[in-house]
Amino acid sequence: MPSESDLLGSLYARGATAAQVSDEALLQAMLDVEVALARACAAEQLITPDAAEAIAVASVADRFDAPALARETAKHATPVVGLVAALRAAVGERYAADVHLGATSQDIVDTALMLIAARALVPLLGDVHAAADAAAALADAHRRTPMVGRTLLQQALPITFGLRAAAWLSGLDAARGRLKEIREAELAVQMGGPVGARPPAIAHAVAAELGLAEPALPWQAIRVRPAALAAGLGTLAGVLSKIARDVTLLAQQEVAEASEGADRERGGSTAMAHKHNPVAAVSVLACTTRVPGLVASVLAAMEQEHERAAGAWQAEWGVHLELLELVGSAAAWSRELLENLVIDPARMRANLDLLVASGAQGARPTDEQLDACATLVDRALAGHGR
Repeated sequence: MPSESDLLGSLYARGATAAQVSDEALLQAMLDVEVALARACAAEQLITPDAAEAIAVASVADRFDAPALARETAKHATPVVGLVAALRAAVGERYAADVHLGATSQDIVDTALMLIAARALVPLLGDVHAAADAAAALADAHRRTPMVGRTLLQQALPITFGLRAAAWLSGLDAARGRLKEIREAELAVQMGGPVGARPPAIAHAVAAELGLAEPALPWQAIRVRPAALAAGLGTLAGVLSKIARDVTLLAQQEVAEASEGADRERGGSTAMAHKHNPVAAVSVLACTTRVPGLVASVLAAMEQEHERAAGAWQAEWGVHLELLELVGSAAAWSRELLENLVIDPARMRANLDLLVASGAQGARPTDEQLDACATLVDRALAGHGR
C-alpha cells in the first residue's frame, strides 16, 4: 500500500516491510494466488498442465495496467473482477476459461492478504529481533547501573537500567513470539468458492503451493484469522510504543539519562536551535498511535452477514495493509532507536543522589538490590536465547 505521500513515507513506511504491502505487491500476491489455484486445478485434472503454465507465465504484475485495474475496482467493489478479465486476455482465448476456475473474488483477496502478511512479517520480525538483540545488549551492559525507578511519573525506589532494558526485551520477545505463531498457524488460504462449500482438495494444494496454513473450513464470514493478525500487530505496537515513550521521558533535558546519539544534524527545531529532539522515539509513537484504531476497525468488521459481508469484509483490506506498514515502520524505527541509544550512567547516579538527599527511605541502592536486578536481567537474557 503506498504511503500517504512521499514526504511522509520516510516516517510511516520506514524499513523493508513497506515494499511488501505496496500496490504492486498486492497485485502480485493476487496473481500468485491465481497461479496456485491453476496449479491446484491442474493437479486435480480440472485443467491441463499447459493451461496452468500459461497462467503462471502471464501472472507478472508489471505486465498489467494498474490504473485500469483501479478503475475496475471502483466499478465492482473488488479488484478481482478486472484482474481476472485482464488475466484471461493475457493468456488468450485457448486458456481463458481455465483462469479463476471455481473461485470467487473473496478466495483471491483473502488469500492474497494472508500471503502479503506472511511475506511482510519476515522483514518486520527481523527488525523486531534486531531491536530485541539491542535491548539485550543494553540490559547486559547495564545490569548493575543504578537509576531511579519511577511510578506515576514520580521518583520511587532504585532499580538498574539493565532491568529497564530487560523489561523492554521481555516485551519484544513475547510480542514477536506471538506474531510468529500467528504467521505459522493463522495465515491460511481461503478457497471456499462462491458460498464456502468447495471441497477441500483445492485449498490443500493452494496452501502447499503458497506456504500458507490449510484451514479445516473456509473462513470467509468467520474473521478470527484477520482479527488474530490485527491483534498481534497491535500488541507489538503497544510494546514498541512503551519503549519509545520511556526514551522520550529519559531524554528530557531535566532528566537526561538517555539520548538517541551524537548526530547533532538530526532532531532539530525551526525555532529553537538548542533542541535535540528524540527523532526515532517520536517516529515510533507517530506510527503506533494510529494502530489501536485500525485494530478496532478489524474487530468491528467481524460482524458479517451470512456467507459474505456487504461492506465489513471490504473494509478490512486497506486496514490490514496499513497495519502492516505502520507496525513495520515502528519496528524499523525501534531497531534504530535501540541500536543507537546512548546511556548516561553518571546522570542516572546524579538523579538517584537527589532522591537519596531528599531522605526518602530505601533510596540508596544496596548490593542486594543490585544483585536482584542482575538476576532478573539474566533471566530475561536466558529467555531471549531460546
